[in-house]
Amino acid sequence: MKILIVEDDMTLANELALLCRRWGFEAVCAKGFREITQEYIQCQPDFILMDINLPYYDGFYWCEQIRKISNVPVLFLSSRDQNADKVMAMASGGDDYVEKPFDPELLLLKIRAMLRRAYEYTANDRDYLNDSMYYENGMFFCDGKSVELTRSESKIMSTLLSKRGSIVSREKLMQQLWNTDEFVTDASLTVLVSRLRTKLNEITGGQDVVVTKKGMGYYIE
Repeated sequence: MKILIVEDDMTLANELALLCRRWGFEAVCAKGFREITQEYIQCQPDFILMDINLPYYDGFYWCEQIRKISNVPVLFLSSRDQNADKVMAMASGGDDYVEKPFDPELLLLKIRAMLRRAYEYTANDRDYLNDSMYYENGMFFCDGKSVELTRSESKIMSTLLSKRGSIVSREKLMQQLWNTDEFVTDASLTVLVSRLRTKLNEITGGQDVVVTKKGMGYYIE
């Protein structure tokens, strides 16, 4: 597994690279901070460690750009500990957030858990919503069109489908994400559900698949 480290503090970047190599990963440190997307394309990593405070554009921007072409797992590393930053990390397409300074062993466990979720995904049966709409293996299909969901979005989708026709509370969805080591707060859950609904609406012509029951939760009919 190859890890791309996007960190402009080269002392820390090299320390992270050394740790990753000790853990058995291949590690590459980004050099051209003016164009991180190109760094990603050239490196083709299986995982990204992303700092927030970067030259030219911040980590949120680069995560959004990478999300246009890939669902590679992105773990934010930052000394910024405001909840707003954590929500922004999720909104930009990040999968988790770790504050500096961090414990190397805990960081390793989180990286391994995220890689396991991303690359050891076991196939599910196809879940039909109607004759032309279904969900399968992290992809949502409608009338011959498809959209790829992130791991967090897939977990939300799978949970709602498993309780088809019933309302699933926000607390239940958050618990399901916590069970797979996802970082999620009440605010970031709102962002995730909104992002999921936007993706689905783009290929259903605006038809709401995930329905909100105000004050109660969400459901799929």
